[in-house]
Amino acid sequence: MNNPQTSSQQAVVIGGGIVGVCCALYLQRDGYRVTLLDPAAPGDSTAKWSCGQMAVSEVIPLSKPGILMKIPGWLLDQKGPLALRPSALPGILPWFMRFLACARPSRINEIANDMAKLTQHVYEDYAPLLDACPDKTLLGQRPVLEVFDSVSGLEHERPHLELRKQLGFSSQELGAADIADLEPALAGKFKHGLMFPDWRAVNDTQGFIAALTHSFESQGGVRIRQRVAKIDENHDKATGVTLEDGTRVPADHLVVAAGTGSRAFFNSLGVNIPLAGIAGYQAVLPRPEVDIRHSVIYADGGFCFAPMTRGLQIGGTIEFAGPNAEPNFKRAEIIMEKAHRVLPQLNTDGMEFGVGYRPFLPDTKPVIDRSPRFENTILAFGHGQLGLTLGATTGRLVSDLVAQRTPAQNLGAFGARRFAVLGGTA
Repeated sequence: MNNPQTSSQQAVVIGGGIVGVCCALYLQRDGYRVTLLDPAAPGDSTAKWSCGQMAVSEVIPLSKPGILMKIPGWLLDQKGPLALRPSALPGILPWFMRFLACARPSRINEIANDMAKLTQHVYEDYAPLLDACPDKTLLGQRPVLEVFDSVSGLEHERPHLELRKQLGFSSQELGAADIADLEPALAGKFKHGLMFPDWRAVNDTQGFIAALTHSFESQGGVRIRQRVAKIDENHDKATGVTLEDGTRVPADHLVVAAGTGSRAFFNSLGVNIPLAGIAGYQAVLPRPEVDIRHSVIYADGGFCFAPMTRGLQIGGTIEFAGPNAEPNFKRAEIIMEKAHRVLPQLNTDGMEFGVGYRPFLPDTKPVIDRSPRFENTILAFGHGQLGLTLGATTGRLVSDLVAQRTPAQNLGAFGARRFAVLGGTA
């Protein structure tokens, strides 16, 4: 795909997580000289502390019907799968008002349709990136399971399953015998479940991102471990960035794909987008002494068992904590209490806790758009819980925008200015 006309042009990507590295790889495939900027080590990003799923049919927004009635419970029950710190409520209230505006059935259907247009291309978009990696086992081949405490949990999901089916995604109901056959460690514990045959899980979230980063570097890409202090500009173009140590990195094209860190550049970019960092807590057991074969979502517990090469990762609980809030690792302890009730034999020796701040927008859709101020700058952030799922698809779309090609998918639904219709800037 290399284009001789682009080989002399420099592209700079801010953000070395899964979205950033996929943007860098697709730009590299187009022939650009690419520099990737991130202060953290490769793989040490938000997606590291995720369940590692290619959740291709997870297109239903968080703002499901009845969400308003649940907010008092989130404030009172800090042990639930979704919690809201009381101290965070005043600051996050404007975000929540926009979030609740997306709870209407018509908006849910609209958002699900928009997201499905992206997630339907996940595997074909990842294919060329993974083909270039020496390790051919980065993406597992087993489907993902979901289990419920009772039939009521399954029935609650049925309308969403029907919508997913209408959008072309499949699922299969499981009984007790099916669950026991697929996951012997869970035999006798659950009678109701689902299998998502079109979902997959990576074998290690940290290793997956690190492998893609190594592939980028082995093909001539440059990754610099520094924080970006500011975007340099001249008239209507970004001319590069200045790093914290004063080094300037010139750019013909700039991509901002730094997750919640993208907020630091909003003034320069000419946007004021309601981007919130929502905490997701995880625990890793390096020697769990329990054989979990699939990535298994425990719906009523609000977490997931995710087997990885570095151990069994258990997590997924969500907390609205507000900007710059310190992690509350009691949330991870709560996860482990629930996990022990399901699997009392879990070995927690060497257990590690972690937290990732998912970059959420009120409508659960990312921004994939051109900066209103800089014609040569592309915005790619706000993927919520689907950063890993949509990394490669976002990279392909960003490379189209940089090259001024018309993307295969209409990106109007992912514009940076779409929130103005809900009452001005955030």
